[in-house]
Amino acid sequence: MAARLPDGEPAPPDGALPDAALDEFGSRPFGVYVHVPFCATRCGYCDFNTYTASELNGGRSRAGYVAAARAELALARRVLGRAAPPVETVFFGGGTPTLLAPGELAELLRAIEETFGLAPGAEVTTEANPESVDAASLAALRAAGFTRISLGMQSAVPHVLATLDRVHTPGRPAQAAREARASGFEHVSLDLIYGAPGESDDDWRASLDAALAAEPDHLSAYALIVEPGTRLAAQIKRGALPAPDDDVLADRYELADAALRDAGFDWYEVANWAASPADACRHNLGYWRGGDWWGIGPGAHSHVGGVRWWNVLHPATYAARLAEGSSPAAGRELLDAETRRVERVMLELRLADGLPLDALDDVGRAAAAQATDDGLTTLARDDRVRLTLRGRLLADAVVRSLTA
Repeated sequence: MAARLPDGEPAPPDGALPDAALDEFGSRPFGVYVHVPFCATRCGYCDFNTYTASELNGGRSRAGYVAAARAELALARRVLGRAAPPVETVFFGGGTPTLLAPGELAELLRAIEETFGLAPGAEVTTEANPESVDAASLAALRAAGFTRISLGMQSAVPHVLATLDRVHTPGRPAQAAREARASGFEHVSLDLIYGAPGESDDDWRASLDAALAAEPDHLSAYALIVEPGTRLAAQIKRGALPAPDDDVLADRYELADAALRDAGFDWYEVANWAASPADACRHNLGYWRGGDWWGIGPGAHSHVGGVRWWNVLHPATYAARLAEGSSPAAGRELLDAETRRVERVMLELRLADGLPLDALDDVGRAAAAQATDDGLTTLARDDRVRLTLRGRLLADAVVRSLTA
């Protein structure tokens, strides 16, 4: 398993938060993330905290997942208190959340609503692999209150899917998207990955064309990253596959941006495009804008009022902690004002809305002026720094210059 936890200080066994964090809680949108760490197979490029049935002794940890997640929700209620605001966004991620039965996902969503309440018009998303849903399960999820689905398409080209160890057939994501629409989902998103070994420009164009033909209202496109400890990294290390080329990745990004722009999509975050502002993922915007969220599940991360913490990785350890009445948190960080300012720059600059100039210190403002001269950013009359297309390609470098 490639997933690793960050360094930090020990988290209190009861999960208690500092008074300052609780005093601040409620001033920003509140979301709940539910990490479902189960997959049918392990993709060679993935380093997420996921487990197949064979890695869980036949699935015994999976069988107790819903009860453990409900126990963490009860802990969250105790820690956050009765003054917690209703949840504005819920996101079931993984792993493959839809390996749980629709009834189990519905039970967890009801538990979130019973624990905190859902705000009017709350966005409720689940990720899904195309082969893990069908028309009946999608209809059940929609009836349970899910409003948005994000389907892991990755590619429409068979040899690229094979390189990525994806098991669905090329046409299945589009079919699943149509089934989701027919079931009444308000928002349907597709995820793509570009830069896989052996992928050509024409392959990438074919994937973009197939994704757009499915008529989603949201599309995410991520450059393939070779994560240490994955099967893909081992294949590249021994020369069985070539490493992704940075220039090729940049070309693929520009192809995606042009194709999506021509189809009426606008980028709102470096790797995300939406057919309208209302189609942007509100839950992820909460992350990028420094919101508060509680992460449920093994390895899930949370943030409330300047405190960030993360749960133990293994489902069995996670369930055991909660069964004994303890927090499943493995560690946490208390973020000081400067760290929060720097992280704000790192996250908000990735958004099309950009970053207010007054979020930068004097050195950062000078760097922003230089970035504008270099064609990487613009500075409009509203005093917001925004990335250009070239700046998006070099976003990490721009961020480093603004936070040096």
